[in-house]
Amino acid sequence: MRRLFFGLDLPADIKQRLLGVNAPISGAKWQSLEQLHITLLFLGNVKQDRIAALCDAARNLPVEAFELDVTGLGCFGQPRSPRNLWAGVQPPDPVAALHGALRSRMATLGFAPESRSFRPHITLARFKKQRGSVEGVLDDHGDSAFGHFAVSDVVLFESNQGRGGSIYTVIERFPLPVALIDFP
Repeated sequence: MRRLFFGLDLPADIKQRLLGVNAPISGAKWQSLEQLHITLLFLGNVKQDRIAALCDAARNLPVEAFELDVTGLGCFGQPRSPRNLWAGVQPPDPVAALHGALRSRMATLGFAPESRSFRPHITLARFKKQRGSVEGVLDDHGDSAFGHFAVSDVVLFESNQGRGGSIYTVIERFPLPVALIDFP
């Protein structure tokens, strides 16, 4: 079984800027450069013999390539006791459209969708026990712009546990169609 998810990769320069948010906060487990991404759809443990079918289903998604701004910070949970600290993306609609297309296609293969609503974000830190406040980080970086990039593909990642947390490996990339410009 392989632990898989679909996501969007980020350019190295944006990842570097996001790492600059790192601050000493009780209970924070900060993501490394290699761990920063946008999750589109978590699949969980998948048998090897099902991977070809899910890759086929992920081809030719009905969402054209688009551009995203990585901007602002937020948290899941209360700022005084968060579960996650994250960076936001704008506009969220094309990311949500990719999520919806993948969710629909994976459902036809028997992958149960997550029950929680989808909110595009980049996890910067996770908190388990002894959660410290992120209020200061939100005050300092809440409106920060971290960069702009073109989204031209969706990535199927494998997640493996390592000593420093999860290690993500690219299994396959699925190019998005490019919009054609109509000239009069």
